[in-house]
Amino acid sequence: MTRLFGKRAFITGAARGIGAAFAERYLAEGAQVAIADIDAARVQETATTLGAIPVHMDVTDQASIDAGIEKAVAAMGGIDILINNAAVFTAAPITEITRADYARTFDINVAGTLFTMQAVAKQMIAQGTGGKIINMASQAGRRGEALVGVYCATKAAIISLTQSAGLNLIEHGINVNAIAPGVVDGEHWDGVDAFFAKYENKQPGQKKREVGQGVPFGRMGTAQDLTGMAVFLASPDANYVVAQTYNVDGGNWMS
Repeated sequence: MTRLFGKRAFITGAARGIGAAFAERYLAEGAQVAIADIDAARVQETATTLGAIPVHMDVTDQASIDAGIEKAVAAMGGIDILINNAAVFTAAPITEITRADYARTFDINVAGTLFTMQAVAKQMIAQGTGGKIINMASQAGRRGEALVGVYCATKAAIISLTQSAGLNLIEHGINVNAIAPGVVDGEHWDGVDAFFAKYENKQPGQKKREVGQGVPFGRMGTAQDLTGMAVFLASPDANYVVAQTYNVDGGNWMS
């Protein structure tokens, strides 16, 4: 498996979970990979395990974004692929949403994606050889959910931003597309489940079981279920794919 041989990838939010799975698959496909995360200890540990380049980076801080990209470029000689994976989840009834939680979620999920994409796009333009940018959307960006208004709005923004950036950057040979996962199992679901236990008066683990049973495929997704699409969108096979968001969700949403 060497579909990405010689390519240089930069993946945010990659100390664990989906981001780490992307990194592992890209390395197996022959790419060099730099993984960035706000958790300095965990990103170092994951990078050591995988054989990736660790980058301590906060996507809410422009200086940190710029320094992180500079470190990755210094280590790899450039960046050909970006996956904007860093994000947080939040949930609350509309009447209980706070400005602080709203601001934090948009700052990480939307501004973090936009300004990391901007900085990497500038690097790709300077290199003059194009590139591939993959943003992480969600099935939550395809529809509203009663308790997930802010998170849904951030992921809808990612879909829209991917369309605009895709149309703008393709003139430089940079393809911008997105992946919209459904419900993906992993340690992050402990936090998600806790929100629903609180607001829907469910027992711990109950919401997770319910959403897994509701997937047409018959189970929740895994991080590994998303890696094939991430490889495709980063490969030459996707050269004519521009400004699209692909659902990888076991049949939860059709568009």
